[in-house]
Amino acid sequence: MDLNRATILGRLTRDPEVKSTPSGRTVTKLGIATNRVWTDSAGQKQEKPEYHNCVLWGKIAEIAGQYLSKGKRVYVEGRLQTSDWTGTDGVKKYKTEIVVDNMIMLDGGRTGGSPASDNTVSTQDSGPAYQEEPIDEVKVEDIPF
Repeated sequence: MDLNRATILGRLTRDPEVKSTPSGRTVTKLGIATNRVWTDSAGQKQEKPEYHNCVLWGKIAEIAGQYLSKGKRVYVEGRLQTSDWTGTDGVKKYKTEIVVDNMIMLDGGRTGGSPASDNTVSTQDSGPAYQEEPIDEVKVEDIPF
């Protein structure tokens, strides 16, 4: 049995970047920062940020683009996906992103400050508003950035 699952809670490093594919499907890119805090052997508090690239598709992408902004706290769950390509310099490059399928807006989100459970958005939510078709394969050329 295999498992590819990523879960992070952090703050947006920039406003969401919302675009549409040529077929009309919405895609949103998020940058999220998380901080690791620890005390070193000398008793000094240490902090190290980690930056995560996230991509959202469909209705969840539209909601993120509409209600999130730089500095807002968000919880996301999804899977890791690594893309590779050859740059103009002939060097193979890689990019790993979290493909988000569940999101909780922690700073009010769409309901303006109600409990976090009211701000949960998922690609598995029941009802037509959040229903997504399964993604077989995302082609790099379909991504508009």
